[in-house]
Amino acid sequence: MAEVLITGAGGQLGQELSRVFAGVALGLGHDELDVSDAGSVAEVVRRERPGLILHAAAWTDVDGCERDPERAWRVNAEGSAHVARAAAEAGARLLYVSTDYVFDGEADSPIPPDAPVAPRSAYGRSKLGGELAVQSLVGTRAWIVRTSWVFGARGRNFPRTILTLARQGRPLRVVDDQVGCPTYARDLAGWLERFVSLGAPSGTYHAANAGACSWHEFAQWLVRAAGLETVVERCSTGELGRPAPRPAFSVLNTASFAALVGPLRHHRDAALEFLREMEREQ
Repeated sequence: MAEVLITGAGGQLGQELSRVFAGVALGLGHDELDVSDAGSVAEVVRRERPGLILHAAAWTDVDGCERDPERAWRVNAEGSAHVARAAAEAGARLLYVSTDYVFDGEADSPIPPDAPVAPRSAYGRSKLGGELAVQSLVGTRAWIVRTSWVFGARGRNFPRTILTLARQGRPLRVVDDQVGCPTYARDLAGWLERFVSLGAPSGTYHAANAGACSWHEFAQWLVRAAGLETVVERCSTGELGRPAPRPAFSVLNTASFAALVGPLRHHRDAALEFLREMEREQ
């Protein structure tokens, strides 16, 4: 039996959660546990009888979700319902990791957890469907933690792509009309460990590294911090012609979460640690 069960353990956040909860957790990636399979989810939870489930499994390909909304709903909404139902039957607490995409992106100040939701993409709608399932099935034994712009030391992500292209001397064009807070997966995992260990009140929270920026500003800073001179050109979201709409403003108000776990460090300090990780890989 495992004290803690982690879904989506192969993802950027899942890998960091597995590291933070090492020794007490069973981490299962998609190949080991497909959350869209209700029977498999129920069987694993009955077998392991965890006291806590950290539900990080999701299909996060935003454009892929837009092209295949049925699959997005099956994984992100129905899959979360399967996990929530199994948690409720086992009497386990559940922490569900959600996203800034549940909002329409039209705010002009940091978005509090109780702000009205209005997702504009298939991905956002499917993640909101997961939130509603968790609230309905697990209730006061559940936490929903929304985050934004996650990047990690492992796997594909925006900083790694930007730096790889910059080192190859490839031209860079990055949108400057989307503003949010980059979030380092290692930081987020550590905060979540502290959050659950404190026995935080159930409810919905926002967690992200401090400091808002546009994707262009983040890319430009990354290139300079890595000692590169590649020019990062600006472009608009519309120029890219992506299938899924993106929130123009994704800055989350993290005050209630930070009041529990302590100060959330600036994304640039986190990104410097990320850069050191990349250097060690070379």
